[in-house]
Formats: sequence, structure tokens, C-alpha cells
Amino acid sequence: MRVVVDLTRCQGYGQCAFLAPDVFTMHGQEALVYDTDPDDEQRERVLRAAAACPVQALHVDRLVTQHRTVRPELPPSPTGGQDEFKRDGRIVIVGASLAGGRAAGVLRRDGFTGSLTLIGDEPHQPYDRPPLSKQVLTGRVAAERTMLPHLRKIDVEWLPGTPATGLDLAAKQVRLADGRRIGFDKVLIATGSRARPWPDEAEAALDGVYVLRTLEEAERLRRRLAGGVRRVLVIGAGFTGSEVASACRELDLPVTVVESGPAPLFGALGGVIGAVAADMQRASGVDLRCGVKVAALEGDADGRLRGARLTGGGTVEADVAVVALGAVRNVEWLRDSGLAVGAWGVATDAGCRAVDINGLVTDDVFVAGDVARFPHPVYHYQFMSLEHWGNAVAQGEIAAHNMISDQAHRWPHLALPVFWSNQFGTNIKSVGVPTFADEVVIAQGSVAERRFVAAYGYRGRITAAVTFDQAMWLDFYQGLIERAAPFPPDFRMVGRSDGARPVPAEVPPRIVPAEGATVVVTGHDPAERRISVPDGISDRFGDET
Repeated sequence: MRVVVDLTRCQGYGQCAFLAPDVFTMHGQEALVYDTDPDDEQRERVLRAAAACPVQALHVDRLVTQHRTVRPELPPSPTGGQDEFKRDGRIVIVGASLAGGRAAGVLRRDGFTGSLTLIGDEPHQPYDRPPLSKQVLTGRVAAERTMLPHLRKIDVEWLPGTPATGLDLAAKQVRLADGRRIGFDKVLIATGSRARPWPDEAEAALDGVYVLRTLEEAERLRRRLAGGVRRVLVIGAGFTGSEVASACRELDLPVTVVESGPAPLFGALGGVIGAVAADMQRASGVDLRCGVKVAALEGDADGRLRGARLTGGGTVEADVAVVALGAVRNVEWLRDSGLAVGAWGVATDAGCRAVDINGLVTDDVFVAGDVARFPHPVYHYQFMSLEHWGNAVAQGEIAAHNMISDQAHRWPHLALPVFWSNQFGTNIKSVGVPTFADEVVIAQGSVAERRFVAAYGYRGRITAAVTFDQAMWLDFYQGLIERAAPFPPDFRMVGRSDGARPVPAEVPPRIVPAEGATVVVTGHDPAERRISVPDGISDRFGDET
């Protein structure tokens, strides 16, 4: 039996923990953890829990789609071309990810009966990554039991463990590492991202240095933690680093977190709410050091990690270090494809169609998940790249729908980003983009009790909301964001923080996307002008910008 809780929808009512306590557990007020693959003897209890969930966030044996096919408002294309493609076309999905797996299921659900190939560089079918830094590290769930249930049984040619090495748009072929070429009529790029490694290769190779992104990486780290360690060093206090620190404290392991920014979660939530996260970590026994960096990892003569040297002269003794410095998008294989590819991903339109290097939208290349960089109208059409579970699901479904629909029936990806994190017994959820803000206000609840809603605003409009153990309010604030409601919010509501005033959000400075030329325009006649990548630029796809 496969169980997945859509934590973008879960509001922490706890009915599942009441009805199936051997499968679902509430840590603190709202932080839900669960067994992703419980024994069949639990089936009846789990099904009752799914039926009782007020927001229908619990899925058993299959994933329900967010976007359901409805009777179209417009008649089908008079040419019948899409019907022919749905019957005889060839679709290749590169990336056996959450987005790729979801797209495959939606394609079959919506009547695509042609050739469907799913290419994955890992040997596994799509699996759920959020439990890796939570249930897997603490030993509650085995890594191999995180496989995602299918939308439905699908007919697909499955090519596991075969990385893609190139995309030939002219020939309409995907090149594989084993030398094969897979032809397509339309292709979906869903190759996701990988953990950013420690920059010094020799130091990264020390016994005791880990990253956390894949199933194998989670299992290796779990075994090491279970074997007993003197101290864990976590480098980076973003969501992954903070969740790893939380798991270590749950295992009663000493942990030091080193963060270059002023507070944990600063890059995602800003300094005001980051300060609350810092207090939460320290209250849980974390040795948190902000505003410093790890200058070097140091090992002994046998190549075992012994500690780290910090900027400013400090040191940390540790026999395990978890590098949590963000992600690198898997775009290297697209270097010579002619698509608009960079360190932030592959540029797309709002319908998941890829943009080529000349800025033209393609009609047979689609992108979904972490690797997609797309414009969002709520945020002034800025291009965004999101490493969110819900975004991967939504884009996978929309890309699949648009691949087999004509222009009049395609959908835009307009969903607001929703993200969650369970750490230190607290459920943190956000809707919108908190860093696209200039002010923040505690609209409801109590910071001292760590049960509150923080509303973010930009130039007098609500742009995001973050909750600490107050997830039931998130849908309300999502509606305010979508309506461009005034900021600060002025409603009579439960737990309203009377007298609270907006303060600067203390978000990181925005990166200027035009900083440094990466392409040149060639040709003189309008019919000949093209974009090209100068020598040396293409080698920097994996670098931060």
C-alpha cells in the first residue's frame, strides 16, 4: 500500500493521526509525519483516515490530479490534427521525476495512446523526495519505501539508469549516454536538480561528507547517523539544512549549523521570520552560527572528516558534515540544444513550452518541475524557478495537457507557489513568494508561541503569507494574494494581532538578471539575426549567477 499526503493541501487537522495512529503522527501542533508504505493490515484505517480528511489531502495507492479534464468551452480543432497525434504521436519524457511521472499519468488519462517513453538517469521509478530529510533520516521510513503511487497503471516504455546527454531539435531526437537516439514528436524536459556539492573536490571526498537529494544519499546518511557520531555539522540553513538539523536533534545527536546569512531560512522567508526560526533552532539545542562561512573541511591522515575551519578563525569539530548549499539544475545535457538554458533552468512560457535561444516559443518542447524557469503574472511576469513539490505536480499536469491540446485549449500555469517544511516539531507553510516583498506584518497569532501568520506586502499589495502551525489560514491568504488585496490586511479574525505594524521584510537583494552578457546577436538582415553563445559561456551552465 502506497500512501502520500499532499502537504500543500494539508491543514493539520490531525484526523488521520486519530484514525490511523500507527501510520500518521503529529509532531507538535501540526507537523505531520507518516509511513509512506504501511502494512496492508492498516489499509482499512488508512482508508477511513483518507475519507475523513477535511481537505482530501491523503492519497492511497494512486495520486489524484490537481487539474481535472473538463468539457472544453471551445469545440475541438476542425483539422482533427490533435486527435491524430493523440492516437499515433511519439512523446518522450526526459526525467523520471515527480513532474515526469505525473505527466505520464495525465497523458494516458487524457487519451494519449501513442508511443510514450520515460527516460530516467536513476534506476528507480519516481519517488517522493520530501520524506528523505524527515522520515528517512530518523529511520521511521526506509528509503526504498518512498516510491510514489501512480496516477493509474500506465503503458510506458521505461528506460531507467540511462542519462540523457543531448537534445537534437532538428532531428527530433534525445541522445542517451549509451549511444542510443530516441525519436520524438514532442518532448517533455523534467530532469530536475541535484544537490550542490562542496566546491573543493578533495574535501568533498572526505569520509563523513554528505549531500542529500537522492534516495541513495538519504540512505547513506541515515546509516551513518544511526551508527553513532560525535557531532554533525550542517553547512547551510535553508529548508533542507534546517530539516537535517531537526532530524539530528530528534535522534539526540549534537549538531552545529553554519549559515552565511543572518538567519536560517533567510533566503526564502527573509530576516524577520528567519529570526524566529533561529530562536526555534537554538531552543531545540542546535549550535547555530550565522554570518559566518566554512572556509575549509579538514580530515585526518586516513581521509576521515575531523572538523571545519570557519571564516574569522573559529573551528567546529565534527565527524559528519552535511552540505546543504542549494541545488544545481540538471541542464548540462541541453548545452548545445538551442534552447534558452542557464543556471536557473530552461526558460518557458506560462504554458510550459520551452523558449529557444532566440526568445521564440517552441511548440514541441515542454518543461516542468525544478528545471523550468517560467513567468508568473502575479509577480510582474518575472521568471521564477521553484524547487517545490506542488509546483512539480502542477507543471507536470499542465505540460501533459498542453502537449496534446491545440492552442485554443491550452492552460496557463498560474498556481501560486505553496511550500511546507516540518522542522523542530513545527509546521511551516508559505504561499506566494515571500522574498518578493518590502514589508511583513504578523497578522495573526503569537510569535512567542510560534503559532502565527505573517503576511508579506509589496507596494501596498499582499504578495505572500507564511504560517507557523497555522496552516488552516493559508487558503484565505492565498485568495487575498490572487485578488491583489491591500497590504497590510485589515480583517476582524481569530487571533488578530491588534497593534501589529508592518516592518521591513529584510529579504535578500534581488539578483539583477541582466548582470553580465551571456549571449551575442549575430547577423544584420532581420531574417538572418540569431542569438549565439560565445566561447566559454556554455561551460558556466552549472555555476551560480
